[in-house]
Amino acid sequence: MSRFQEVEVKLYITDLEMVAARLVAAGAERSVPRVFERNIRYEDAEQSLTDKGIVLRLRQDMHTKFTYKEPAPSIDDELATRFEAEVEVSDFEAMDVILKKLGYQPYVIYEKYRTTYTLDRAEIVLDEMPYGNFVEIEGQPETIKALIERLNLGEFPRYKTNYMVLFDRVRTHLKLDVHDLTFENFADVAVPAEAFVAKND
Repeated sequence: MSRFQEVEVKLYITDLEMVAARLVAAGAERSVPRVFERNIRYEDAEQSLTDKGIVLRLRQDMHTKFTYKEPAPSIDDELATRFEAEVEVSDFEAMDVILKKLGYQPYVIYEKYRTTYTLDRAEIVLDEMPYGNFVEIEGQPETIKALIERLNLGEFPRYKTNYMVLFDRVRTHLKLDVHDLTFENFADVAVPAEAFVAKND
């Protein structure tokens, strides 16, 4: 698999403590402790990137990373596959200015708390999103499937799409008039599991 190819799956699991316990029992290493993430996605002047499935993202947690993603041919019907190139940058504000000077503008802000584990050369992250908790597993396709079985996570809903698409589904389902996926915007919002499911699924 190319270093610029991302293969992953998201699982909607409300009880992340249970998943963490299963990871520890399986011998996983907690490679990054729980950390707050702030992400900004950018759009071009024509607002065309999202429609093309292209992501320009600036992320700040313990580090600052700039990421470019685009759709890639699927190698598995059960898993999401994307082209992803990511670099670490030293200054969040300076990178934001550079992107704006190049004609890109902030499109949406989204937040999360993330705890990262590694097991069998795969990365398993426990994501606390403003609208609910998810587990994301990234690695080789056969490794991802084996870990879902090994950790006994097969019963939980799986999603191949990204958090922004899920955000759009939630906004539509609940008729929410919010632009950014922040904890403040969802402080008093109860999000049912069915809100993540596309109408044609």
